[in-house]
Amino acid sequence: MDILQDLDRLKARLDVLRPLDLDLLENLRDVYTVRLTYNSNAIEGNTLTESETQIVIEKGITIGGKPLRDHLEAINHAEAIAFIRDLATTITPITPWEIRQTHSLICKGDRQAGAYRTVNVMAAGTNYRYPDAVKIPDLMAEFGDWLAQPSPSHPVEIATEIHARLVTIHPFTDGNGRTARLLMNLHLLRMGYSIAIIPAVDRATYIEAVVAWQTGNPQPLLLQVANCVKASTLEILSLVNNGG
Repeated sequence: MDILQDLDRLKARLDVLRPLDLDLLENLRDVYTVRLTYNSNAIEGNTLTESETQIVIEKGITIGGKPLRDHLEAINHAEAIAFIRDLATTITPITPWEIRQTHSLICKGDRQAGAYRTVNVMAAGTNYRYPDAVKIPDLMAEFGDWLAQPSPSHPVEIATEIHARLVTIHPFTDGNGRTARLLMNLHLLRMGYSIAIIPAVDRATYIEAVVAWQTGNPQPLLLQVANCVKASTLEILSLVNNGG
């Protein structure tokens, strides 16, 4: 896929400029925490705007007329991003434990946070049936084994597959998409690539791409993720070249 070659060329340009200025890095962390939190939560129905999400995360101020749940989701997701950034500095394989920890942060306050689902579910709006709940522990163990194996595939392909495999197993009652998107970005960060933020406005296309992956066509989701990585990389390069 040509875009993967484009990404490698852009990454090489960015690598030459590393280490980036500390002030710029801090600004990028703040901006991307808000942007990733807003879009990932909005995909799942959170009603906070991006500016409201920033206020909740950075100021701790509640937004009038918005549900308490939406505020908690923003705060929880930002904490989960911090956990993912810490994991990105290590080289040990991602295991089901890290996945459950990520989910427990995303869904903190929910009694099922970090716990595998015990009921069977179907994908909303499709005929796709997720694996039976009794199979979840074994499927997650297999997923952990796959994560631990080296792969010759491109890092963005692996990141996309991490996302797709997790949402297809659907191990949790809620929060699967948010967890999968963070794990995808964990792999990207570890491999030195910029993060992928799926825009909430592209929700329909994104869901269609996930469904396509589940029915044997991985290309739409890979292309969408790759384009998101490209957008982030180009933005960072522009900021660096223009002095932040």
